[in-house]
Amino acid sequence: MKARYKSIVDVLAERIRNGDILPGTRLPTHRTLSTQEHISLATATRVYRELEAMGLVSGETGRGTFVREISLPKGHGIDQDTVASDVLDLNFNYPSLPGQGELLRDALRQVAVSGDIESHLRYQSHAGRMFEREIIAGHLKGPQFQPAAENVVIVNGAQHGLTITVMGLLRPGDVVAVDALTYPGFKALAELYHLELLSIPVLTDGPDLSVLEALCRKRHVRALYAMPTMHNPLGWVLKHSQRKKMAEIARTYDLLIIEDVAYGYLVRRPPPPLAAYAPERTVYVTGFSKNVATGLRVGAVVCPLSYRPALERAVRATTWNTPSIMTTLVCNWIQDGTVSRFESLKRRDARQRQAILRRLFVDIPCIAHPNAYFAWLPLPDEARADRVARALINCNISISTAEPFSTSRFVPQALRIALGSVSIENLQKALLKIRETVEYERYR
Repeated sequence: MKARYKSIVDVLAERIRNGDILPGTRLPTHRTLSTQEHISLATATRVYRELEAMGLVSGETGRGTFVREISLPKGHGIDQDTVASDVLDLNFNYPSLPGQGELLRDALRQVAVSGDIESHLRYQSHAGRMFEREIIAGHLKGPQFQPAAENVVIVNGAQHGLTITVMGLLRPGDVVAVDALTYPGFKALAELYHLELLSIPVLTDGPDLSVLEALCRKRHVRALYAMPTMHNPLGWVLKHSQRKKMAEIARTYDLLIIEDVAYGYLVRRPPPPLAAYAPERTVYVTGFSKNVATGLRVGAVVCPLSYRPALERAVRATTWNTPSIMTTLVCNWIQDGTVSRFESLKRRDARQRQAILRRLFVDIPCIAHPNAYFAWLPLPDEARADRVARALINCNISISTAEPFSTSRFVPQALRIALGSVSIENLQKALLKIRETVEYERYR
């Protein structure tokens, strides 16, 4: 015989799926549901918990339980193949500059007519060829950060760098502290490798480090994943004092620091990375996807020498080595100044796009770094991010809600806007439509 609460779950689920209860509807409180259905308060809580596990509702502390927009495509905000060719993509960032295609054509010709062409037909060292590691190490050098070639592992983009770090240095069940809003790619890795993520509340200018320290006192935290230089999605750049404090906490509690600097190039004169404050325990991960091109899957990991064997084993297990043609192309562009030129032009392009955003959203709160290719848009009270995202999809605009970025049980009602993947003209059109949709949601 079916349990009484199961029947209530089934009825509510069917009404939500049939559209009898519309997305965004606030359901009765747990106490009201228990009175209406003549069940205990604990059973009412169980009903809503099951509906939440089914993806039909979301509970928000202090606000209640709301019906979700279930018509959003599965994987929206995470899976790139859900975006149709005729959709304006403000979900993923793949910034490109005019003329990059012809530069690539010329670069490939140069690779074809120079050097030992047959070397590209053979296996390479798992960490990459030493002379190319030297070139990349030189490119990454900055104030108080002078990586040596032997500390560099060349990888297939920053995501691969994160993957080999998790594979090589962490184990299933390890606890990793992360920001309450963080990069979805790391969340996906954590799920795949069965890591437990502990959420650090976010303040206006960075993570709440007092909470991080408290978490480390209560739990055996193995690692800290951080984006101190151009946080995605909140755009912060941590101050010297914050970086120093983070390094002190890591030393006190013996944490591995995983430092993701994929968007760091957008900061004109960035502070020294965490790897400069705690070099003995920091794995610095970056790539050439955002500053050069997303299709060129080349990245770099800078690590203590003691970590390198484990990372090289992970490279061997996943890709054996980064394709040498790609690495050669990127290294040639580093040496002739093309990468630095791309970075400068993309900073300028991102500033222009941010200026458009600020002009069109002048009276709408928006969180962003002036040079970022993305922005965080908290929604007004009672507005529902999934309903806004669904309405925008109907207008051929793809945008992410906060859900892919959230690591806490409380998912804020907010949108993450990627600015770098459409033309300036289409960006203005899309932003105007977003503004119109958010305002409609506010006053409906």
